[in-house]
Amino acid sequence: MTFNDSSRLDPSQVEDARGRGGVGGPILVGGGGIGLLILVASLLLGVDPFAGDVSSGPIEGVPSVQECRTGADANRRTDCRIVGFVDSIQKYWGAEFDRRGDTYLPAHTVIYTGAVDAGCGIASAAEGPFYCPSDGKVYLDLSFFDELRTRFGARGGAFAEGYVVAHEYGHHVQDLLGLLEQRGAQRGPRGASVRVELQADCFAGVWARHAADTGYLESPTDAEIAQALDAAGAVGDDRIQRETQGRVAPEQWTHGSSAQRQQWFRTGYATGEMDRCDTSSV
Repeated sequence: MTFNDSSRLDPSQVEDARGRGGVGGPILVGGGGIGLLILVASLLLGVDPFAGDVSSGPIEGVPSVQECRTGADANRRTDCRIVGFVDSIQKYWGAEFDRRGDTYLPAHTVIYTGAVDAGCGIASAAEGPFYCPSDGKVYLDLSFFDELRTRFGARGGAFAEGYVVAHEYGHHVQDLLGLLEQRGAQRGPRGASVRVELQADCFAGVWARHAADTGYLESPTDAEIAQALDAAGAVGDDRIQRETQGRVAPEQWTHGSSAQRQQWFRTGYATGEMDRCDTSSV
């Protein structure tokens, strides 16, 4: 996806924790979006999600997001692209909440390498991106985008990355609206967990519809929307189950099928209205 070269980025909304953090402790995932599904898949694929150590200091030579100042930077660098997506997503939701007479509270994104000490516990990159309601932050290891292609078969692309970030911010929106607490432990195609995840996909589509209105991005092309849909399909419960255990077990679903995830992103994108993201009757 193309950023407007002259747009001004605000890197203060992204915390750069690459090479920093605490030590030890269990992963305590709270309200994660794609994260929980990737964690389960990682275990099934033989990847140890607890293997990464959390470094106590910065890694020399690693670029900082503080260098991300313009849309041109976002078009050149992945970390700057994340800054741009975060800026755009939060500008949209801030305006939408204001239009509704409500107040949007911004959430920082923390980018890290290997593992990070989050408000929900020590998190590993093998778990994937997640939203932590305990501290109201989104956590993302940039290597996930490579994993999305190499391990889960997605085609990738800049807008696939935007979908991932927007999905996690969809959980932040749910948190602010008191909807995330409905997640519960109920699994299955009609379970509360699936409904929450599909709504976050829909909210991601709503942002995509209005992304150009925020001034950071050009309107997405059909090919870029296809990137987002491909990423959504790659992390569907049925697809991951089929590839990791050779069969589909709908009663264990937590995020929804590939078709469901794509359907709800399309709904959000086609309507551009968050009120159309009511997944209560999934």
